[in-house]
Amino acid sequence: MKAVVLAGGYATRMWPITKHRPKMFLPIGDATVIDRIFEELEADGRIDEVYVSTNKRFASDFEAHLADSEFDKPTLSVEETTEEDDKFGVVGALAQLIDRESVDDDLLIVAGDNLMSFDVSDFLDYFQDHDAPTLAAYDVGSREKAKSYGLVDLEGDRVVDFQEKPDDPKSTLVSIACYAFPRDALSLLSTYLGDGNNPDEPGWFVQWLQNREPTYAYTFEGAWFDIGTPESYLDAVAWHLDGKSLVAESASLENATIGDNVHVMDDVTLTETNLDHAVIFPEARVENADIRRSIIDEGTRLEDLDLAGALIGAHTTITNGSSE
Repeated sequence: MKAVVLAGGYATRMWPITKHRPKMFLPIGDATVIDRIFEELEADGRIDEVYVSTNKRFASDFEAHLADSEFDKPTLSVEETTEEDDKFGVVGALAQLIDRESVDDDLLIVAGDNLMSFDVSDFLDYFQDHDAPTLAAYDVGSREKAKSYGLVDLEGDRVVDFQEKPDDPKSTLVSIACYAFPRDALSLLSTYLGDGNNPDEPGWFVQWLQNREPTYAYTFEGAWFDIGTPESYLDAVAWHLDGKSLVAESASLENATIGDNVHVMDDVTLTETNLDHAVIFPEARVENADIRRSIIDEGTRLEDLDLAGALIGAHTTITNGSSE
């Protein structure tokens, strides 16, 4: 079996934090989002190769990241895009990767910005038991949230209807961008695209596929986060920290109060500052500030501020309401 980790997005909703780094490199505790996926794929003996599908802009970042890692299976597969408007769409890029890498095995596909509470090995057990196209499905608990995803309708565990981003969802069970396909089903991607269908979200392909091939859903409870917005990232950090805080030993704190779900990274300096539900990247300096539900990038200097829901880019200075 082969695996593809989708890591080609530009995460514009999280700029400036992700303008110069892939969102998959955002830390969740001591590991990045994508390394949590790599670790599971590395441990599963059924997977002999992992293709990391990314774009030209971030290819060098992934090369350096993989070179510094202890993972043996991941290799880069680079699509020829450098910005959002150039993208082929996920389905289009996936079909190109299968052709480019001559993939002719069962295939696991997982989004590199997924934080999932289930074991990938359990999902693959389920897939092999059914020997048919399989997706992972999760109850998001809100019809408003369900509008943003692919809605799954089941009879037993078989998918009998699938609606991508419905305006009026009838339930809250959605697909989470974790799929497995038997090798014989891979050619259907080219058929789908050749018929002029939507090349963007995988859900459009699943919607088309389940009318032609028996398709099954692995449903799970627990937690799932799609790290695509600042809010979802902070929620994922909070889920991992579970009310605790993570403060690097090299950080310097003077009269600082660390609240719930705070991650303070290397060489940060905090003086007369209160933090709650916040992520502070390396070498930031914060003085006389109250910061809630915010992400502060590296090398930033903040002074005399009250911030909530803020995204502050790297190497920015904001003092007394002025910025550089």
